[in-house]
Amino acid sequence: MKRTIKKVAVIGSGIMGSGIASHFANIGVEVLLLDIAPKELTEAESKKGLTLESKVVRNRIVNEHLANSLKSKPSPIYSTKFASRITTGNTTDDMAKIANVDWIIEVVVERLDIKKLVFEQIDQYRTPGTLVTSNTSGIPIHFMSEGRSDDFQQHFCGTHFFNPARYLKLFEIIPGPKTSTEVLDFLNNYGEKFLGKTSVIAKDTPAFIGNRIGVFGIQSLFHLVKEMNLTIEEVDKLTGPVIGRPKSATFRTVDVVGLDTLVHVANGIYENCPEDEAHELFKLPEFITKMVENKWFGSKTGQGFYKKVDKDILSLDLNTLEYRAAKKASFATLELTKTIDKPIDRFKVLIKGQDKAGEFYRKSFAALLAYVSNRIPEISDELYKIDDAMKAGFGWENGPFEIWDAIGVEKGIEIIKAEGHTPAPWVNEMLASGSNSFYSVKEGATYFYDITTKSQTKVPGQDAFIILNNIRESKKVWSNSGAIIEDLGDGILNIEFKSKMNTIGGDVLQAINKGIDLAEKEYSGLVIGNQAANFSVGANIGMIFMMAVEQEYDELNMAIKMFQDTMMRVRYSSIPVVVAPHGMTFGGGCEMSLHADKVVAAAETYMGLVEFGVGVIPGGGGSKELTLRAADLFRKNDVELNTLQEYFLTIAMAKVSTSAYEAFDTGLLQYGKDIIVVNKDRQIAEAKKHALLMAEAGYTQPIKRNDIKVLGKQALGMFLVGTDQMLAGKYISEHDKKIANKLAYVMAGGDLSEPTLVSEQYLLDLEREAFLSLCTERKTMERIQYMLKSGKPLRN
Repeated sequence: MKRTIKKVAVIGSGIMGSGIASHFANIGVEVLLLDIAPKELTEAESKKGLTLESKVVRNRIVNEHLANSLKSKPSPIYSTKFASRITTGNTTDDMAKIANVDWIIEVVVERLDIKKLVFEQIDQYRTPGTLVTSNTSGIPIHFMSEGRSDDFQQHFCGTHFFNPARYLKLFEIIPGPKTSTEVLDFLNNYGEKFLGKTSVIAKDTPAFIGNRIGVFGIQSLFHLVKEMNLTIEEVDKLTGPVIGRPKSATFRTVDVVGLDTLVHVANGIYENCPEDEAHELFKLPEFITKMVENKWFGSKTGQGFYKKVDKDILSLDLNTLEYRAAKKASFATLELTKTIDKPIDRFKVLIKGQDKAGEFYRKSFAALLAYVSNRIPEISDELYKIDDAMKAGFGWENGPFEIWDAIGVEKGIEIIKAEGHTPAPWVNEMLASGSNSFYSVKEGATYFYDITTKSQTKVPGQDAFIILNNIRESKKVWSNSGAIIEDLGDGILNIEFKSKMNTIGGDVLQAINKGIDLAEKEYSGLVIGNQAANFSVGANIGMIFMMAVEQEYDELNMAIKMFQDTMMRVRYSSIPVVVAPHGMTFGGGCEMSLHADKVVAAAETYMGLVEFGVGVIPGGGGSKELTLRAADLFRKNDVELNTLQEYFLTIAMAKVSTSAYEAFDTGLLQYGKDIIVVNKDRQIAEAKKHALLMAEAGYTQPIKRNDIKVLGKQALGMFLVGTDQMLAGKYISEHDKKIANKLAYVMAGGDLSEPTLVSEQYLLDLEREAFLSLCTERKTMERIQYMLKSGKPLRN
């Protein structure tokens, strides 16, 4: 049976329900969002003469919840325009409408009795064959479908989204006793392909996979923090980015998620898993019990492990349960890892530490590794599902078994035993069978140790992906210190940056030119893409700063010209060039995208020309390109200045899109040419596909443009008046005005007396001259220096 999802009903509009509704709207699905009708009027409603029968009153709860969700930051929706895809209603008046949807998702309060009442109502109205799923975080699935029709039970299962639904990739699918294989296969594929998730089919065990392991990890730390007398700042320092975890680490994460939510899941595991060897760890420590009594749940109650007082962030002393000024945490062991770029390479060093940090890592990893090994086959038959769940649901860069491989399987067993834990017998069986790691890579594919067959087995579902980690060495064509060129097959090359934060310096530019040379001689097309956290934060401003400080302006001029020339090679090569941005795509990274034949962007792409923040204008063709794009939009009898002004403001206000979809609105992506993929894991494969399509369709090298209409003094005068007014109104500083006026001169095409057709090179020369002149300004140097030191822009 072919199943398509055109319309979804979400029952329950709280934080989670509204977030799920928004994410379906993100991918173009029509959504019906329902919640209960209120039983009482508010004072404001009474004054207006409204009654409980009024539609505006009956939909008040759902509308308020959705409005609050859409206002939240980070936003649950790619573009505010997409909210129109959501229709609201209430479960009393509008439940019959679910007969016309393809998938019904229940997201009501975590109480089995209420869920069963909702399912009874759903069963009355749904059309046979319609999918019904529950977004429960831990209630056993088999309890929910009891007493429902056979068709309901065959099409029913758990689909656990993680909050926030847009950003966290884990999508746990939990079958009920009678769920059909067709339904599970469909949801697994739909989650990956359309929702952009990491789909994991879990067993119907308490807390499923992600929360079972995640809450164990947090509970383990709750006990360890008291045992080792650590502060919450110390734990957050040890469990954050240094080991590839989010900046919020442990205690800040609990504050964001809500201590009450964590306690609810921990209590559920404690009550329902009496045979768990770590059963007592799920018992709440005394300080947690007192925090719950005080309702110190975190962000939602204004205080938790941290508390904001005026501008200060105070920390909770776990011994006294009083708030105090934050204390800086530092450890000698962490200093040893500063030169190690990748977290996966740090674990061997961290567990050998001779200070408190080393002891902490040995104790915490010993507990975690032993625990995950003993959860197979209880919560999953395959170890890779546990790693997938932790990476996608908790933002870990590496899963527990990947960490164990990095430490060494035998070393891991040694630590586990030294700390009084016992690994599962299958781990020793694996070593005895000749497999000395949980994972291996063969012919570009990842294999995992399967305890059922006792052999290395290919991880399923990889055919839709290109995993650069797996082909980097075997398919390497060329490399230097800043980038690697890999053969993706079928005549397509890929250039992968490997500089710090993927900044673009001379080595990266050399690699781009080399990649285009190779592709023009021996291949069919080129992709510029990577699978790091961010595509690129832009040009290497440290290099620019050093040249400017030393007043090496000829060298700086040559460096900027090389950047511009390289971007023009991206535009005017004889082979198609596809750029695949994701995450932060700033400055030079954005300019590279602007010059591609096609952009295949991940939905989560934050793109912007942000050079104003360091006191310059875009100098790698960005100012030229937005001038060109504005000119291409000029239409007869339109006010051309308005179009140009929009593009000017995109640069002058350093606008950054909060999604790839927003980048269309700012003109950084182009309708009809550039495309978006929701699942970042598919991005390189998709980019390769489009490079191949263009090559096979008969790609022709573009002709350089000399027909760009610039408006001269007409535009320049308008911009200069505007910057004068902004300065007079104290919206910008003197230096902001100077930068904006330089940009105005470039985008107007200079002070030409009348509109004129010019070439790209003419605009590039103006752009480079403006960039260089700003690099002679003391205030620009201050901005660059401040950015290098703090990572933040300076307004001076």
